[in-house]
Amino acid sequence: MGRVTDLAAFSTLLTDEGQSLLAALRDYDPARELAVASRLRREHPAELVTAALGQARLRQRAVAKFGAEDAHRMYFTPHGVEQSTRAAVAAHRAARFAELGVRSVADLCCGIGGDAIALARAGIRVLAVDRDPLTAETARANAEALGLAGLIEVRRADVTETDTAAYDAVFVDPARRGGRGGGRIFDPEAYSPPLSWAVGTARSARYAALKIAPGIPHETVPPEAEAEWISDGGDVKEAVLWFGTRPGTVTATLLPGPRTLTGRGLPDPPVRETGRYLYEPDGAVIRAHLVAEVAEGLGGALIDETIAYITADELRPTPYATAYEITDRLPFNVKKLKALLREREVGTLTVKKRGSAVEPEELRRKLKPKGPNAATVFLTRAAGAPTMLIGRPAQAPAAPAP
Repeated sequence: MGRVTDLAAFSTLLTDEGQSLLAALRDYDPARELAVASRLRREHPAELVTAALGQARLRQRAVAKFGAEDAHRMYFTPHGVEQSTRAAVAAHRAARFAELGVRSVADLCCGIGGDAIALARAGIRVLAVDRDPLTAETARANAEALGLAGLIEVRRADVTETDTAAYDAVFVDPARRGGRGGGRIFDPEAYSPPLSWAVGTARSARYAALKIAPGIPHETVPPEAEAEWISDGGDVKEAVLWFGTRPGTVTATLLPGPRTLTGRGLPDPPVRETGRYLYEPDGAVIRAHLVAEVAEGLGGALIDETIAYITADELRPTPYATAYEITDRLPFNVKKLKALLREREVGTLTVKKRGSAVEPEELRRKLKPKGPNAATVFLTRAAGAPTMLIGRPAQAPAAPAP
């Protein structure tokens, strides 16, 4: 089936007939698309049906990022669904701008408008700029669909030629995919526009935030920027360089919450043998290089100087890591692991790895777990040796009696 790939096709969705089709397709089953398309084409133009079905599929995909209520009112492009900021993350960033007293933001490379929507809902006036005609029109339609057109001005323009002097802050979300396959771009200077341009623009603004890939090397972060790594529900979503806030600060923010851990420049934690508990730090903590801060709070140490697993003999609550109670530690050996799991009747097996070349799914096929019990296996290194740690999620410590 076709996709909404041009402005003319997109415009048909904004007509009364297009709106009626989209409403009818809200809960349609993609597995029955051929039959649905055949039926609809008896009553509507084929081009409109194709566009509506494509948009309905995109809306269903977007529910995970925007929630059902917004996703089924908004409009998307395939690239926009993939690259737009998750609503919870955009809302967190908008709240930070609002706390800084920002009342207007130039949103450069606005995409389909996810961040502009969050900013407007925080009461901030937004200039949303994108050079792609379809993308800009999609952002404009989203502002209108959500009742935010009074706060969001959408402009089709080259962001490098946009005057932002009249705005309190600048937000830049450069494209980080390119080529025919739309693959990820890892060189910040290959972003569109390049990171160096975005940093130069940020330096000229009172406040600025630059959305970047979470894998950016720490040494490339400008010294006057605050670097924030953000996860949502345990998944690392992005990194942001803030200007005009706290120069040189490194933070990890966990959503929902938010809970923010600030770096204190601690030295690397010590290394020791695996104790009773293993803590798996949140991905944002690891990306932000703040494992030492978490280890200090837990009274813990690393199991290996190159592995971001923390071990301790005492269970302490922390929002920044998930705790597991370790029952067994063995050198890596598939036969021994299979025998141990069979003996304990483990049928529900979670396989995690860090510092191991073994693929979890491949190991699961070899182990063939079977039984009523559950376990977690960590494939890792301890003191430099390939190691298997077997355990289970730790129970939170009971609250002290009043």
